Amino acid sequence: MEVILLEDVKSLGKKGDKVKVSDGYARNCILPKKLGVEATARNVNDLKLQKANEAKIAKEKLEEAQALAKEIETKEVTLFIKAGEGGRTFGSVSTKEIAAACEEQLGYTLDKKKMQLPIAIKTAGTFHAQIKLHPKVTADLKVIVKEK
Repeated sequence: MEVILLEDVKSLGKKGDKVKVSDGYARNCILPKKLGVEATARNVNDLKLQKANEAKIAKEKLEEAQALAKEIETKEVTLFIKAGEGGRTFGSVSTKEIAAACEEQLGYTLDKKKMQLPIAIKTAGTFHAQIKLHPKVTADLKVIVKEK
């Protein structure tokens, strides 16, 4: 019997896969636990439509992330850090502070966990923070750090 999986099944396949299983396994395990449905013409067509819709949504999200990345790369964020004698700073600038400054200065809500700093920001100057907006899209935000 051919079955379309509704969820990932460890030894069988991933969600949306069309697999061939024995009749008993399908009747006693897959169908009662709602792990899959029988691969009728209607269910196969529904699966095709669902995959097409998911692909369309994924494409829209990718385009949206690319547009946001272009916009972010033209902007810059200014932060102030407290410094002592000889330009030595107290602590460093974190991604949390950069995310808060982005929201305050630019109006973008960015996730601090998706930001990467190539080096720790412990001095005044200009730095670049990598922001992962999508698995395929990364933006480069210019961060200007000044002494108080």
